[in-house]
Amino acid sequence: MADTRSGSERSAARNRAQNHFAASEQRETLVRQMIESERAAVAANTAKLKALRLAKEEADRVAAANAPKPEPKPAKPRARKAGVKKAVA
Repeated sequence: MADTRSGSERSAARNRAQNHFAASEQRETLVRQMIESERAAVAANTAKLKALRLAKEEADRVAAANAPKPEPKPAKPRARKAGVKKAVA
């Protein structure tokens, strides 16, 4: 089966296909750039949150080290069990 289209028709078809392919590549490149920028934003936010968490943990550690020790509560005498008598020596 021979191609009955003229050279100009084939050229036009080839140009349309190349334009379609180029547009598809441009969209793909744009999407990849958007994904990369979103990844960078998430990574920056994660790094910021990690730095804040580490700073808070350090501040808490220093505050705990500098806090006065609580005084121990005096021990309450235990209640004796009913029926148990103290041995007399």
